[in-house]
Amino acid sequence: MKNRTSFPKVFWVANTIEIIERFAYYGIYMGFGIYLQQLGYSKGDLGIIQSIFLALSYLIPLFSGTFADKYGFKKVLIISYLVYLPTILLLIFTKTFSGIAITMLSIGFAAGIFKPLISGTVRVVTDKTNKTLGFGIFYLMVNVGASFGPIVMGKLRAISWDYVFITAAAAVGFMFIITLIFYKEPPREIEGVTLKQKFKDMGEVLSDYKYLTFIILLGVFFWLPFWAFFNVLAVYINDYLNTAALYQDVKSLLGSGITNIISSNDGGVWKINAEAISHTGYIIIVFQILISQIFEKRSAIPSFLFGLFIAAAGFVVLGFSVTMSSSLVFLGIFLFAIGEMISSPRIQEYITWLAPKEKAGLYMGTNFLAVFIGATLSGIYTGVMGSFEKAGTPEYIMYTLAVHSLIGIIAIYIFTKTAGEFKEQDE
Repeated sequence: MKNRTSFPKVFWVANTIEIIERFAYYGIYMGFGIYLQQLGYSKGDLGIIQSIFLALSYLIPLFSGTFADKYGFKKVLIISYLVYLPTILLLIFTKTFSGIAITMLSIGFAAGIFKPLISGTVRVVTDKTNKTLGFGIFYLMVNVGASFGPIVMGKLRAISWDYVFITAAAAVGFMFIITLIFYKEPPREIEGVTLKQKFKDMGEVLSDYKYLTFIILLGVFFWLPFWAFFNVLAVYINDYLNTAALYQDVKSLLGSGITNIISSNDGGVWKINAEAISHTGYIIIVFQILISQIFEKRSAIPSFLFGLFIAAAGFVVLGFSVTMSSSLVFLGIFLFAIGEMISSPRIQEYITWLAPKEKAGLYMGTNFLAVFIGATLSGIYTGVMGSFEKAGTPEYIMYTLAVHSLIGIIAIYIFTKTAGEFKEQDE
């Protein structure tokens, strides 16, 4: 695109903060299912904790976005760190189900305060010429942190899970320092209205039944299978695939040096750490900018639905990895990653550009309602995976998620054709 506006310094500071936060968040979350099983809890127990953790992570942004609009992004960022750091350290001391559940709920609360602030910053400092690339870079930074977190924590948990939690807490402390020194509040119009009025505005946004229906459809048919993927995949790989064979496959391509970074020696046998590969971050790091450039001139909704179809194909291949070859897991993750790179940044960009700049945090907050719906329900599929496991067909969880996604494509397509798409703001 010609004459693209350059990004200001705060854009890069905000994205640096995002890298570190995702390092801590995903460093804990991607291996958490393995951790809970090592403590003796079931997949049903894991699903409950995943749901309450994600529920808070995506319910709180409904409110923190409005606080950020009123009080400023920097102040609310600092508040999130003051909640984040001590709650992560609590995981060192609690091992009971209720204690872990409450602690993860608290971490979800802190993460929820943080979530809309960086994307809101990106929205405020971008314009029509650079918005797609800006959100693509933001999504790339998310996945830099989301990739290195599980790799580092996978190595550390082979020594002690306490090291995982201490490292995550240290990362939050580092974020605090960066924010305090380098983050400058981006210039924008701060509305001089009461918090009560802000909540009233949110209610008015959601009183648009067309918009509310769209948000619900996104929650049920995009964000639910999206989060189910991340909820189940590490445990799926750890429990149902031959991780020693995966180690040999990766070693034959990359050599033992790199492969050992994402693996651990278990009783003399090298095995891939499931959490190190059970996400899309390492693929998105390589391909996100290219995908953003390919799709930046294409319509948002058709692009979004196409991405959802590619993700559904990824679920099918992941099912095959159990019955055919463990190495197919890499193709399945790759396909899901391509679908994610197309769908997720486009739909978030689309929603934030429905709002005037001064209400970016408000609209991004209502977007989190969609994520909240899907994330909260996604833990159900972790329990469903346990049921399929007992029946001897654990791969059926992936086929179920594929069908779920395909139904979603049909439902959202019908909605946009009958109700019509939304009008994006020009500035």
